[in-house]
Amino acid sequence: MKRLYSLGMYAAQPLLRRKLRRRGAAEPGYLEHVEERFGHYPGPTEPGRLWIHAVSLGETRAAAILLDALRRANPQLRILLTHGTATGRAEGQRLLREGDAQAWLPWDTPSAVRRFLDHFQPAGGVLMETEVWPNLAAACHARGIPLALANARLSEKSLGQARRLARLSRPAYGALGAVWAQTESDARRLAQAGATVKGVFGNLKFDASPDPRQLRQGRDWHASSPRPVVMFASSREGEEAEFLAAIRQHAGVQWLLVPRHPQRFDEVAALVAQSGCSVSRRSAWGDAPAPADVWIGDSLGEMALYYALADVALLGGSFLPLGGQNLIEAAACGCPIVMGPHTFNFSEASQLALEAGAARRVASMEEGVRAAVELARDAAARKVAATAGEAFAAAHRGAAAKTAEAVLALLRR
Repeated sequence: MKRLYSLGMYAAQPLLRRKLRRRGAAEPGYLEHVEERFGHYPGPTEPGRLWIHAVSLGETRAAAILLDALRRANPQLRILLTHGTATGRAEGQRLLREGDAQAWLPWDTPSAVRRFLDHFQPAGGVLMETEVWPNLAAACHARGIPLALANARLSEKSLGQARRLARLSRPAYGALGAVWAQTESDARRLAQAGATVKGVFGNLKFDASPDPRQLRQGRDWHASSPRPVVMFASSREGEEAEFLAAIRQHAGVQWLLVPRHPQRFDEVAALVAQSGCSVSRRSAWGDAPAPADVWIGDSLGEMALYYALADVALLGGSFLPLGGQNLIEAAACGCPIVMGPHTFNFSEASQLALEAGAARRVASMEEGVRAAVELARDAAARKVAATAGEAFAAAHRGAAAKTAEAVLALLRR
């Protein structure tokens, strides 16, 4: 099975190059260091770094929290950061210190993986959340490179896929030296997939502290808004059209739309304009948001500002069967959450937020917009939900220190 998989990965390389060129037209980052994707890395490098793989933006932000804890425990630690997306790599560049390195993780062919490991010779590896590749895991196991899956999660849907490909996935999960799961449910599913679960540490994202400058700026801008602000946070393709249709029924509200993917900023702004709404984009703001029917949050790394600016946030990815986006940051910023029916990627966090009173569940976008508007206009209920969110976020901290300790122990072994 692994041989067939490897042949398929080799055969797909021309398609990958074509995909990179297409993605690079919208995001130039995909056109940088392309040969690294195939295991070709320039110049000599120092061996012995701790390698952390964070495929995209969300995983890189989780890796930043773990990195902070690791560096507090071992200030001399040198890091190799690898990624799979342009947004992840751009975010990861901000985390680098002297002696660190950054690269693309190669396409999972035996030869590319071999060149990657020969070049960097990492002391050990940490894969963030879900990224387990058969050839990569097997090669690390064969070389005695300890490889762990941190902040690990596995949905029922993904478990079903792993079971269908058990002859490929079970050896990959089994090759991992340790898995540290977010929840007991994730631990159960990961064990069923073949992983050795060494601990349930919680979600690293609970340990993130919102940027206080962004919170102040957002709250100052909110105080100057004559209308309640309802935000659609981390919206996904297909959801914005439903959102724009639903908001026509509600007047006197300031709408804030923050797309999940930066390559869609222009597309979403055009979609809003086509709906007949006026648009003001964060990238064009000066000292304050410009008046418009819909504000577009077209910046990276400013979610705390947007949550502080909003009275209520609708959770992107939850109104279509996409699994939902992370709601922890909204809760930590004191922004009440309204989420749709599809939160299977964050099922336990969503359920805990509901039980804490930090979030509400609705069945549709129309119902969600209506609930968000009602909550935005009810100051007393909004304050209760905001306080509950902050308490919920604070109560689940501690994963970063546990994970850092486990990573360093794995390296020592």
